[in-house]
Amino acid sequence: MNPEKITQYGDALYQALQDRKPIAPLTDREPDITIEDAYRIQLRMIDRRLQQGETIIGKKIGVTSKAVQNMLKVYQPDFGQLLSGMVFSEGEPIPVSTLIAPKAEAEVAFILKHDLNGPGVTAADVLRATDFVLPCFEIVDSRIADWKIRIQDTVADNASCGVFVLGGTPRSLRGFDLSVAGMVVEKNGDIVSTAAGAAVQGSPVNAVAWLANTLGALGIPLKAGEVILSGSQSPLMPAVAGDSFTCNVGGLGSCSVRFS
Repeated sequence: MNPEKITQYGDALYQALQDRKPIAPLTDREPDITIEDAYRIQLRMIDRRLQQGETIIGKKIGVTSKAVQNMLKVYQPDFGQLLSGMVFSEGEPIPVSTLIAPKAEAEVAFILKHDLNGPGVTAADVLRATDFVLPCFEIVDSRIADWKIRIQDTVADNASCGVFVLGGTPRSLRGFDLSVAGMVVEKNGDIVSTAAGAAVQGSPVNAVAWLANTLGALGIPLKAGEVILSGSQSPLMPAVAGDSFTCNVGGLGSCSVRFS
């Protein structure tokens, strides 16, 4: 795809974000679009946000669990950038009017104390580089109309990232096995999902290693201090004003989010 089209589609997604008006799938308009094209479009969209004063504070991994893959019919992981304008504090209501078609997903966030430079990063390297982990909610959103996405669409749209909330109490991974940590998710007081960390690539640690190696091949390190969202352990749950969600993770505590 030529640079002019990369810019055109990146700008269109940025404008959809600003106007909260989705656009038609890129894969409908460009049947031959590659994943590499899509990441270049993502970078253009991110650059537009950086020009407005936001900063990159981390990365997210998407489409890691079977539940999400089956829901979206997208069967490989992807990644996006976390920006300073995406952060909400726990207890701070998220206005649905600032999003297009929000869906909540519960996962585990990693906060790094050392850089991770792939390729060649192992799960043991991730454990050594992690300062602490927290339960969290990512509120995904799609600038593509009606969530009619293929892998190229969600990649171009910054892995469908919306906003996120960190909760719980910081917990070291020393002596703690995330793969067997159970997660219970409630929506408006009713249990809607149960899972363990093994639902995400066998362990969220493996997902972070995948991300470090995938980005490393592109010359992009995971940096100390960054927030890494390791991928949803719950199905995507549509959110409207008045909804509240809580996830409890064994050994990590809980994270709650509510919408106004």
